Amino acid sequence: MTQLAADINEAAAAIREKWNGTPRVGLILGTGLGGLAEQIQQDAVIHYSEIPHFPESTVESHAGQLICGSLSGVPIVAMEGRFHFYEGYTMQQVTFPVRVMKALGIEILIVTNAAGGMNPEFQLADLMIIDDHINLMGDNPLIGENDESLGPRFPDMSEPYTRKLSTLAHKTAGELGIAAHRGVFIAVTGPNLETRAEYSMLRTLGADVVGMSTVPEVIVANHAGLRVLGCSIVTDMCLPNELEPVDIAKILAVAATGGERLSRLIPAVVGKLSQGG
Repeated sequence: MTQLAADINEAAAAIREKWNGTPRVGLILGTGLGGLAEQIQQDAVIHYSEIPHFPESTVESHAGQLICGSLSGVPIVAMEGRFHFYEGYTMQQVTFPVRVMKALGIEILIVTNAAGGMNPEFQLADLMIIDDHINLMGDNPLIGENDESLGPRFPDMSEPYTRKLSTLAHKTAGELGIAAHRGVFIAVTGPNLETRAEYSMLRTLGADVVGMSTVPEVIVANHAGLRVLGCSIVTDMCLPNELEPVDIAKILAVAATGGERLSRLIPAVVGKLSQGG
């Protein structure tokens, strides 16, 4: 057994001491999704400091706790607050919770984020269901020794976001009257936002939104054989010719508006999973 596998087992065992459920869905909550956390029927709330080998979230808007329970009748484990490469953690640390959720039993990972919109057809607080991504973070969580018990040396990434789940989410959004785009997410390291020239480059590469998270977790989820659904909230517009100085307070306010929409969409999608989705 590799050290990584041993650490995963130790963390999972610590969680099982506080909650004996078997989750079907793992959920990573990005900025602005506190309302969604409140909808979870909570059986246990575990601070990250209580879980062996979990990093500590240093982002002010992230609560830093694991919520165990159910959502729309489906057993779920949710990260209220994620870890970022820009916080100084390694890619392996950033993605460690995904490994632990897999060990607990999840089959599906739903990952959310706040992102900058580069597609001129998007508007503030719009949702985008992620169809594909581009990794410009300059690193990869799978670099190093591969543990075959966790996944293959060369995992396929032809469908990193499960098309069936993306289609289900898009259809459900329409039923709820929520405007939801589909597009490409591009990941950069941060923590600074991009220059006009960089936004132009990223858009030229084919991306619709840009963010500082998600891709590492999705790579590991695919390595682990999980099905994945990804959703972005457009929290600021990144159009080079109309760029304004960043206002973090405004971004958080927009994230809350988009978060309210996502807080209606995700429970509805999860509910359909309980019907055989």
